[in-house]
Formats: sequence, structure tokens, C-alpha cells
Amino acid sequence: MTVDTSPGTEDDQDPPATAVPLSGTAAVDAAVQAAETVLTRRFGSPIGLVEPEALPGSGPATVVRARIAASPFGLPRTLVIKHYPDAPPRGVADPFAQEAVSYQLFTALPAEDRMCPELLAHDGPLRVLVIDDLGRAPTLWDKLRGPDARPAERALLSWARSLGRLHATTAGREADFEALLRRLGGFAPDEDTTPAVACARLPTLIEEALGVGTPDDVRAYAEQVRESSASSPFRAFSPVDLSPDNNLVTSGGLHFLDFERGVVRNALVDAAHLRVPFATCDDARALPTGMSEAMIAAWKAEVSGVWPALADNEVLSAHLLDHQMLLVWVATWAALGGVSAGISHHRAAALVAWWQDLGTYAERGGKDAVAAHARAVSAGLDDRFGPGLELPLYPAFR
Repeated sequence: MTVDTSPGTEDDQDPPATAVPLSGTAAVDAAVQAAETVLTRRFGSPIGLVEPEALPGSGPATVVRARIAASPFGLPRTLVIKHYPDAPPRGVADPFAQEAVSYQLFTALPAEDRMCPELLAHDGPLRVLVIDDLGRAPTLWDKLRGPDARPAERALLSWARSLGRLHATTAGREADFEALLRRLGGFAPDEDTTPAVACARLPTLIEEALGVGTPDDVRAYAEQVRESSASSPFRAFSPVDLSPDNNLVTSGGLHFLDFERGVVRNALVDAAHLRVPFATCDDARALPTGMSEAMIAAWKAEVSGVWPALADNEVLSAHLLDHQMLLVWVATWAALGGVSAGISHHRAAALVAWWQDLGTYAERGGKDAVAAHARAVSAGLDDRFGPGLELPLYPAFR
């Protein structure tokens, strides 16, 4: 399938003059009309869409599944529309542009290397994407909350392998990604400053909230990790939002969805989620013993051909410890920064578990000061929000 990659003009990027945001039926109708327009323009013949069904989503796009009434072009029977009616203010990253470019990047790959739906058409001025419909397949989250551990284990390993393939197939494609963004009038977002803020502020927060000090050598190590992470050679595409409900488990393997925050960044930031699974999700839970190690092995098998240095277990473990620490620090800073509003019992239990694990891995890696500090923070969190906090397993593993 040839993808429509025609750029919009500079004027096309101005916000539309919409007095009132669309919602409900009006939003669905607008999405369908935009999709019909771009498909008709793309294929040179009218293409009508019927039976629109609004799909759930938490982002700025209206998401609709619709059936093609009739088409001579061999298009799929149903497709999915993502319509972003409102352009962001100037100077703010555009989720439409990031998602459109992300799909372009993958649609240009061979089908076996494409870990997302195929982009059928898109249009910059209309701010609409039309993608292949993968059907009503379960998500990774569905598997994790299901009744059986075996399908959940297979889905997690498929997710880790697919994440590795995603990184391996997009390594070295940063220039392509940025060029496509420019053609749509977007720009590559600046490097995430959250780790820098967390490294600077977390020591004060945990001392005030938990009475736990942070030794100077631990602070220095965190800052060193933060600086080296931003300049890492292991750069590849990332969906950024790694929530389990953004991954479809299909008969053809796992597929990633929702690229509205997609960027090229240090792939080890994503890989850290294999040790701290789904840490950015409020309902993150525990995995059974050994599951993280199996997921890391699956990810490593996919990326070691592109980044041979990561084939060395000691090198990989050191990198993972660095980014595990950053991820735990950021998650804790985010939670304690809003402590006046309260931290849920579940989130506090997650933090206790993550700091405990950080202590274990740091000790294995010879970072004794980091290990001691991690255990002190874990105990302080349990004293403050517990005691006796335990993070439950995902339902499939109970």
C-alpha cells in the first residue's frame, strides 16, 4: 500500500476557527467526514463510510471505527479514524503530527517489521489519520487481568520482544523521523526535563516526607546517570506511553497503538519498564518472580544485533540499573510532589516495592550506597503510608 505523505502548507498549521469544541455525535460525524475526504482524495474515487462507532480514548483525538460502504480498491472492510480537530498553540508539540509521522515511519517498513496498524491515508490540514482496523483483539491489560497465567506470560514476553523489535528496526532513523515531522509542520519535542527536575528535587522531598537523607555520592550518581541518559547512543523510536491498554494482542503478534507522544529517544528509558513494569500507570501491579528477567532476555535478543554492546550481560545490567533508578526517582518525585492531596494505598505499595527492587539490583551491581539508600527510602515509605504495604500481583498471576 502506498501511503499519502503529501505535506500541508505552513498556513495549514494554524488552529481552525472553531468556536465550540465538538463532542459526541458531532465529533464522530466530523471525523467520518474528514476520513471520507482524505480517502476520496487519496484513491481518486468517492469512498463512503457507514456504521461509525466511537472508540474509547483518553487523548485529544476523536477515535472512530467505521465500515467502508463499497470500494474497488481492496481496502479493508473496516478501518479506524483518528481525528485531531484542534491544533495546539504555536510552540507546543503537536500530537497529530507525532502520531502521523510515527505511523509513516512504520508503514514504510516491511509488513513483518511493522508492529502497529498500517497507515492508509492522512491529511495535515484536516488533521486526520485513517489506519487499518486490527479488530476487537484483547489488550495486554486484558490478558493481565484475565483468569489464566499462561496467556498473560506469553503476552508479556510478546510485548518485550515487540518492544525490542520496535527499537531495533528504528535505530538510526532519528533524522527520518524529524524530517517527516517538519513536512507536517511539527517539530521534535525537546528532551524530557522531568528526570533532571526529579534528580534535583527528590532528595529534599524524601527528607521532608520520610525523614530519609540522600548521601552526596548517591546524588552525584543520579545526576551522572541523568546526564549520560540524555546523550546515549542507544536511540530509537519510543511510543512513550507504554500502558498495557495501548497494546493489542493479535494472532499476528503484539501491536502498539497510540503514538501521539511518539519520539526518538534513549531506548533504555523504555527498557527500564521491564524492571519496573508499567510504572507510569496508576494501577501498576507486581509480576511473578523471574518474569522481568525473562522479558529482558526477550528484549535483548532483538536489540543485540543492532547494539552489540548490549549483548554483554554486565553492560546491559549496568545500563538497566541506571535507568531503573531514574524511573523510580521520577515516579517517587511525581507521587510525593502531590502528597498534600494524598497518595493512594496502592501507589504507596508500588513505590515500596520498586525501591526494594532497586536496592536488590543495586547491590548486585556493586552500588552499595545506592542499595542502602533505596532500602532506607522503601522502609520510610512503608512507615509513612503503611505499615506492611505489599504490591499485589496482576490478577492473572494470583
